[in-house]
Amino acid sequence: MTLAAVLGAGSWGTAFGKVLADAGCDVALWARRAEVAGAIQTTRRNADYLPGIPLPRRLRATSDVGDALAGADLVVLAVPAQTLRANLAGWAASIPPDVSLVSLAKGVELGTCKRMSEVICEVAAVPRERVCVLTGPNISREIAEEQPAATVVACPDHDRAVAVQAACAAPYFRPYTNTDVVGCELGGAVKNVIALACGIAQGMGMGVNTLATIITRGLAETTRLGVALGAEPMTFAGLAGVGDLIATCTSPLSRNRTFGERLGRGESVAEITSATRQVAEGVKSCLSVLDLAQRTGVEMPITEQVVRVVHHGEAPADMVKELMTRETKPE
Repeated sequence: MTLAAVLGAGSWGTAFGKVLADAGCDVALWARRAEVAGAIQTTRRNADYLPGIPLPRRLRATSDVGDALAGADLVVLAVPAQTLRANLAGWAASIPPDVSLVSLAKGVELGTCKRMSEVICEVAAVPRERVCVLTGPNISREIAEEQPAATVVACPDHDRAVAVQAACAAPYFRPYTNTDVVGCELGGAVKNVIALACGIAQGMGMGVNTLATIITRGLAETTRLGVALGAEPMTFAGLAGVGDLIATCTSPLSRNRTFGERLGRGESVAEITSATRQVAEGVKSCLSVLDLAQRTGVEMPITEQVVRVVHHGEAPADMVKELMTRETKPE
């Protein structure tokens, strides 16, 4: 019997905790706020993040991280990308030895430009073979509703990826394995940025041709960056690449696409941020993705324009003009 600790009770952490329980694991879900943990225990619901979704009896909630980690065979890190380092620094000493660490965060760290698996290895002082990345088209609400979905478990240690795959294979959730951690992580990080661009276009009233163009050219720049950093090109044709990109760029449940849509309608970043509880990872990660691209010498024009709109106050109409008047070239 696998005992899994899921650290982070937001929408995706809660939904994945449900997946693990439905796959046969006993799950301890850690919530930062004691009232959230208490409500989950009492009502079997996480009303703040997944209202209306019943949670399995095999999942229990706690606000004591030591309690959540005690005896765990599997530790899932389900906090936002830009808070992972600080949170993990406080948890590392309590993590049982030799467990697999699974990252749900999709982003690139500001300042260091490190992928989440690199942050985990550094902070927890573990070899990369112990760290798995779970990524793909992971719209949490749909998965919590048990709509059929697939995902990728990426780890340089294939046997460890297979073990995590077995732990989260539920009737409605089909995991595949991959050893290309670099490609899977970059696909998950950059798609949030491209989704912001798609949302901006949608908010401006643009149609399917525009969205298809942004998605396709966004995939091209994601692949360029990944290959330059050693990823396998075919990874971006799979669930961690185009699969996640399509879901995040087209779903009205996507936080990044929704954030971009509100920008496209004329709202400011401050207005949108103050009105929402959940984190749109691309808002911060677009800066680190662009930084990583510039350090690597890779051109990412969509990412660059998203940064200008989100962080430098450029008008969405100017973003469109900049992208459409670039020098023409072969595809």
